[in-house]
Amino acid sequence: MSKFNVLHHELVPEHYLVDEKDESSILKKLQTEKSKLPKINVTDPAIKALMELHGDIGPNRIIKIVRKNPNVGITEYYRITASEVFK
Repeated sequence: MSKFNVLHHELVPEHYLVDEKDESSILKKLQTEKSKLPKINVTDPAIKALMELHGDIGPNRIIKIVRKNPNVGITEYYRITASEVFK
């Protein structure tokens, strides 16, 4: 049985690992700090799928999420990876 890649499912938005050299420009564009970004757990299935492409993704890395909606169009969201359990 082949392994299912969640990123290939039509209902899962596109996820990208932001290059560390591009992080500061994104934070400047968003006028925020890394610590203020919403978190996404490193155990999230989409992050695990990204790890297969990029190797280990530790905490404190920025993930770009691109959502496509026929009514709104294309929107970009940013999350920061975290390894703690959310409450």
